[in-house]
Amino acid sequence: MGVKIKESAISDAEFERMQQFVYDYLAASVEAEDDGGRMRWYPWHSAEYRFNHIQNVIEIATTIADREGAAVDVVRVSALFHDISKLEADQEVHAEEGARVAREYLQTHGDLPQSFINEVCQSVADHSYQGPLTDVSLETQSLIEADILDKIGANGTALILLRMGYESRSHTDAAEMVDRVLERGRNAKDRIASDTAESIAHQRLKRVKWFREWLESEVPAMSTAEKLTFTPDPEADDRITHGNIGVTAGTNADPDDSHTDSDSDSNSDTEIKTDTDTDTDSNINTNSPVDTHITD
Repeated sequence: MGVKIKESAISDAEFERMQQFVYDYLAASVEAEDDGGRMRWYPWHSAEYRFNHIQNVIEIATTIADREGAAVDVVRVSALFHDISKLEADQEVHAEEGARVAREYLQTHGDLPQSFINEVCQSVADHSYQGPLTDVSLETQSLIEADILDKIGANGTALILLRMGYESRSHTDAAEMVDRVLERGRNAKDRIASDTAESIAHQRLKRVKWFREWLESEVPAMSTAEKLTFTPDPEADDRITHGNIGVTAGTNADPDDSHTDSDSDSNSDTEIKTDTDTDTDSNINTNSPVDTHITD
């Protein structure tokens, strides 16, 4: 007996229209905010970053849902809408606001079953749940696990290194910053429930660990227990004057070793033409009016 293939309730064209709506909504949320948007100078608070995060979550959540037996369409659509209100609502309520926006869109576009819309909106509303993932539906679990996994691995590492610039840190602090990704990943792994998500987390954390070891092996200052520090020498100012190293300030240099500017000028064989000479030799009529016309 063959395996029955369930037809997708959402066509590719319909999903693309949803994606366009979500991106436009995020962009409009940023533009509508005072002072150019909430922490707009942080790239992860931009419409571009947020939409990229959403795309990553869709891919990971779809993989988890497919392997764990969850309703893939519900997971895909809920992943698409899960952060739609992230840039306009407070963190504490962005999930509920996202569910509201998702419901308004899904009920007014297409002819989707009400049960499907309810499942999607429930997953969006619950995706910030901090309790055990066994308490939520398999679809919501897939979404939460994907949301967690996108914050660790290569994506999380790149973002944490980018953050070093905002914190005015040196590259020698990179290993310490990558440790944050490892810590976040280990904490996240404790919450993950499905075998698929656990496998993805294990692979990503292994790569982050390798990267951290690579940094430490090639940037010596990262592995130095006690970094060398230097303090200004209080006597240095007395020994360094106008760029002359070793000449103590306040002492007279040997007159035989120095030449004054006047000596240099008097011994110079270079003939200097004065402005008067230049005017005399020139064919320019200084009495003629000056042309002040500027060509367009």
